[in-house]
Amino acid sequence: MPSYISTLSLQLSNVTTSTFSLKKSTITDFNSTPPFLQGLIRKPFITISCVSAKRKTGSVSEKSESQELVYLLLRNFNDQKPLISTLNKYVKIVRTEHCFLLFEELGKKDKWLQCLEVFRWMQKQRWYVADNGVYSKLISVMGKKGQTRMAMWLFSEMRNSGCRPDTSVYNALITAHLHSKDKPKALAKALGYFEKMKGIERCNPNNVTYNILLRAFAQARNVDQVNALFKELEEGIVSPDTYTYNGVMDAYGKNKMIREMEDVLSRMKSNQTKPDIITFNLLIDAYGRRQSFDKMEQVFKSLLRSKEKPTLPTFNSMITNYGKARLREKAETMYQKMTDMGYTPSFVTYESLITTYGYCDCVSRAREIFDGMVESGKEVPVSTLNAMLDAYCMNGLPTEADLLLDNVCSNGLHPQASTYKLLYKAYTKANIKELIDKLLKRMDKDGIVPNKTFFLEALGVFGSSGSGSESNNKSPGSVSKQIKSRSESSSRLPGSSSKQIKSGSESNRRLPGSSSKQIKSGSGSNSRSTDSGRLVQRNS
Repeated sequence: MPSYISTLSLQLSNVTTSTFSLKKSTITDFNSTPPFLQGLIRKPFITISCVSAKRKTGSVSEKSESQELVYLLLRNFNDQKPLISTLNKYVKIVRTEHCFLLFEELGKKDKWLQCLEVFRWMQKQRWYVADNGVYSKLISVMGKKGQTRMAMWLFSEMRNSGCRPDTSVYNALITAHLHSKDKPKALAKALGYFEKMKGIERCNPNNVTYNILLRAFAQARNVDQVNALFKELEEGIVSPDTYTYNGVMDAYGKNKMIREMEDVLSRMKSNQTKPDIITFNLLIDAYGRRQSFDKMEQVFKSLLRSKEKPTLPTFNSMITNYGKARLREKAETMYQKMTDMGYTPSFVTYESLITTYGYCDCVSRAREIFDGMVESGKEVPVSTLNAMLDAYCMNGLPTEADLLLDNVCSNGLHPQASTYKLLYKAYTKANIKELIDKLLKRMDKDGIVPNKTFFLEALGVFGSSGSGSESNNKSPGSVSKQIKSRSESSSRLPGSSSKQIKSGSESNRRLPGSSSKQIKSGSGSNSRSTDSGRLVQRNS
């Protein structure tokens, strides 16, 4: 094991941005835990809540008032009632800050065209003044939605309006290009803007610029370019920070480039940059994915000896990785340690346990956890249902998976497209035509309209497998015919249904809600930072 992965190399900063208060959970939380897990817990759950050390009541109040107005605007427009008419109705109170929040909310809902409508409306108002921040935000939204050309148009529009580009605008533009599918071309464009920034006084690259590029080249496995950028940082005025190292280590770790990740950790130590909890978590996750459990456990011990404390993602990652290696006892021990330290399991924790028992051929225990979550009266995310169905399928029990789907649907629970894709893969692999036909009919009923890509992705898993190909050829219904007929019917079927559930990114920062009769995907929190580079680092 490298010498730099030591207790001293992973000591954290004394500065903390928040304090933690502990409060005992109600007995109801404990009773909702599956019976066999209750035996593992030797003391009641303690909820850990984060309390801000400083509060600025004035600014918080103003921000909440602005958000309330934005939510009011969003509620008052639909297909029949355009957004512009709603804005005109509230024209006397809507200002730049409200439009800025509108860009964020519309961007989250993939309504980038409405963002442009709001922008055009803004330009017609007497109070409007061309501002770099507005253009930067719009360029960022367009980039995330893959609208690179629109981002370029906004950049030109900004200069034509008399605004002079600054570093934040170029950072947004670079990030927008990096969202495009043609990665080599995107990286070349990003480097071009990077070099151009160096020649403009008010646009010199900052930490965020380097963080964006370092992470992008690390994800592309371009080690030479990463080293060149690090060398520039070390020789220049701008210095790498914790976000810099975390972003690069995370990219290397997810690409299974462990040696390169450790080299970056060594650089971090030599530059006396102290790791934070994100550093620990990404190291634990990277080593766990590679099943380098000795190193993973060493990092965890270092974390426990530091002034920082583990978070739920720390434990969830270790439980999941132990489970995938079929180390059930270690996974259960980690769960026990988590509860002993006063952490309340989230739905992601339970999903990790369901996945663990799925890999360890303990499907009955996985089902106990799932049933316990449903019976607790809390909202069960789609990802939890998917984890339970996957546990059945990986253990060769497609019929049981179908019965579970019947059960949850009869209770008013509605799965989403990811659920159907998972089951379609399993039923195709098992070559059970009856289940495939039943699944396709259910998809029609729920308004889930798959396209050719849906089926090809499902079948692609078995393309290299002889048995899989053989079973596909022998299928009475001929899956290739199903693909053709389904893709033809896609154009005739409605694109959406009231029963279709909006998909969202799963968040492990909040517990399931209040209803056991509905499955919803958790919506991930988005930072409101304009600089996308720092946003990426915070969400890693």
